[in-house]
Amino acid sequence: MTAAVSAAVLAAGLVLAGPAGAATDPEALGGSLDGSGGGSGGPGGAHGAVRSTPYTNPVSAGFADTYADPAVIRGKDGWWYAYGTTDPLREGEGVRHLLPISRSSDLVSWEYVGDAFTEDTRPTWADTDRGAALWAPDIRYVDGVYRLYYVVTETTTGPDDPAEPNDNAIGVATAPTPVGPWTDAGDPVVDPRRGAGASGDFRWTFDPHHVVGPDGTEHLFYGSYYGGIWVTELAEDGTEAVGEPVQVAIDNKYEGAYVIQRDGWWYLFASSANCCAGPTTGYSVHVGRSRDLTGPYVDREGVPLNQSRAGGTPVLAPNGNRWVGTGHNAVVTDLAGQDWIVYHAIDREDPYLDGTEGINERPMLIDRLDWVSGWPTARAGAWASEDRQRGPVTGRVTGFDDGIPRTWSTVGRWTTATDDDAGDHAVSGAPGRTGASALVTHRSLGDGVRVEADLRADPGVTAQHGLVAGYRTRGGGGRLERLTDNPDARRGPVDQVSAAIDPVTRELVVEATVRGRSVARAAAPLPADLDLTTWHSAVLTVRDGVARAELTHARLGDPLAAVTLDLPRGARVPGAAGAFAAGAGVHVDNLSALPAARPVTRTVPLARPGDLVLGDEFDGDALDPAWTVLRSPEVTVAGGVLRWPTEAGDLGGTANDAGVLLRDAPDGDWVAETRLTIDLGTDEIRNYQQGGIVAYVDDDRWARLSHVAIWNTRQTEFGTELPYAGRLQYGGTIVGPPAETTWLRLAHRTDDAGEHEVQAFTSTDGSTWVAGGVWTFPAGSELSIGLVSHGGVGATAEFDYLRVFERAGRS
Repeated sequence: MTAAVSAAVLAAGLVLAGPAGAATDPEALGGSLDGSGGGSGGPGGAHGAVRSTPYTNPVSAGFADTYADPAVIRGKDGWWYAYGTTDPLREGEGVRHLLPISRSSDLVSWEYVGDAFTEDTRPTWADTDRGAALWAPDIRYVDGVYRLYYVVTETTTGPDDPAEPNDNAIGVATAPTPVGPWTDAGDPVVDPRRGAGASGDFRWTFDPHHVVGPDGTEHLFYGSYYGGIWVTELAEDGTEAVGEPVQVAIDNKYEGAYVIQRDGWWYLFASSANCCAGPTTGYSVHVGRSRDLTGPYVDREGVPLNQSRAGGTPVLAPNGNRWVGTGHNAVVTDLAGQDWIVYHAIDREDPYLDGTEGINERPMLIDRLDWVSGWPTARAGAWASEDRQRGPVTGRVTGFDDGIPRTWSTVGRWTTATDDDAGDHAVSGAPGRTGASALVTHRSLGDGVRVEADLRADPGVTAQHGLVAGYRTRGGGGRLERLTDNPDARRGPVDQVSAAIDPVTRELVVEATVRGRSVARAAAPLPADLDLTTWHSAVLTVRDGVARAELTHARLGDPLAAVTLDLPRGARVPGAAGAFAAGAGVHVDNLSALPAARPVTRTVPLARPGDLVLGDEFDGDALDPAWTVLRSPEVTVAGGVLRWPTEAGDLGGTANDAGVLLRDAPDGDWVAETRLTIDLGTDEIRNYQQGGIVAYVDDDRWARLSHVAIWNTRQTEFGTELPYAGRLQYGGTIVGPPAETTWLRLAHRTDDAGEHEVQAFTSTDGSTWVAGGVWTFPAGSELSIGLVSHGGVGATAEFDYLRVFERAGRS
């Protein structure tokens, strides 16, 4: 501990982070534990009962029918803000909103508060003559300024001809508040990137996502199907790409990057498939992770996202209920520490904003994001919800609009101040007065507590400040006491776990103290240029014998410093929790202390095969007569393999010129499986050669799981076709990575309404399965199970068997 702060300890036993093993003798500084003032401010209300508002998706229904590509931040004023892509908000409105903004006090009840831009205030470099739109916002808060990144679809900054079409680029605007006023930086952050073709051929510079690395260096992820996903370093002000960009995900598979750090890993969320295919939209979220922000990212099976047979573990996909097209996500964390995935989706019964074509209606949804064995999945693998759900924990947060609430115990002196960003907030100490201050709960919180606050320090402040949990004195039976009632308690031994920002050593320090002595300590450096005079978000979680602390700009998953400390047994005790400062000039707002969320540890069981019902091992020299053959495919059977050269035709569309081999599906629920080897190679363009397994009603209604060549990639696509509004509608969703030999599985069930649900699974070893999306068939449909090999000549599909099982209980 530095000399400047060694004597600055908190009166009732709160002690600051010091060298490991050091004992600190509390210094009596006076003050009261009964609080002063009253009331509370901010959208969260007073420190009181933990609040969780139930919800039913879509959560944007109160103000918008469509709200695509949502990005969310908790403002320093305590409100949550969401930003959407350019579209009309309501059916029949007909007027587009340029990056609409909404706000909420609980993450589930939202109100519209304006647009970031109007048609007249668009960035000056947006080509208004070509109707430039602003897409895919990403909201950030850095060094006291809000930043909004976005796509400008048509610009005047093309490298050769300002009027050349499709020259999309990334822009950024700044504002002092979450609602603006927004000022564009004046030119692109990432310029248009020319493709290999003729005029108007530009790579898709879409979907920006800003991330700050642990050294404080800023980065921007961007890109889409045409060109892939890239990450570039940004200049210090975040308005210009610098250095050489790095590709982190292959082209023709992913877009919509969103990156967060957890337990030492960086997780890259990205969306796959067509965002906007109406009732057959298979847009889904996948994830990979890396120890380094710039990759390489690999999925749960260890497959890189940046190769032809690209990896990616599904996080969220259509699950058979009303929602399809579940993608383009953000991640937010509630006050109990539970993560939530925010995304858009399409109601398959109402897929378009107006009529039966045009703008896809993509409202905003939210669902719990669970982490199981190091990998994220929405609702433990159940994915999008359509019924009533328990909402995020957003209550029991304290603002200071009406002074220091009596719901907190105070140590030392606290006053209130106001600024344009946070509004009214608490400030420690007083000018010319030394001594420590704290705001802590009246009641003890048990093991499993999360404390949060927004913090900033006045210029020149050297006092440590931060958060504390498990605080108690030993002199009063382990409970907080009035200092004026028991002066001896001021010098009694204390227990606590603290997370301290040390402006002198430039560290985030987590320390456990038992009976006034430091028993465990860990620290992480703060970025050298971090400005502690601007608001930052601090969090301390103590649960299951481990303390974790993070300091971020705005709670968006990219910590400036993160510390984990295993607590000795004697430090695992209940106690009060709150915020502290070792001197004057520390500002505190949005303070909360409440039970930490208990993590989900298991995913929902997967469908699994039971008893074998029917099948073909292809162990003869001819096709079994039990097969129904459509359009005379040229197949051979020999050596236990059915060989089928890929045909020039396709099952999709109106031509219906591809062969199909069919078996009748058994009654009830079933699981069908095949093992497919197909010589598609890698990297070269072989559109759209494929082989696979199909659930088939007729040529206009089916769901096909195949290993398919899509441009330079090889993917397992679960596609469906159905009649809609007088036309055939097709869409696909992506499952797990393929290999030269890939196991494909379809699992069928009939839901309570009689609708048939078919879910796709893939495997590269026959034992570890990746669960994919679900397509549905109307009640009363007569399904068959089939094999296909088509999409273009040049490959041969080899099927080792078709096996159909009763569907057993889930595993």
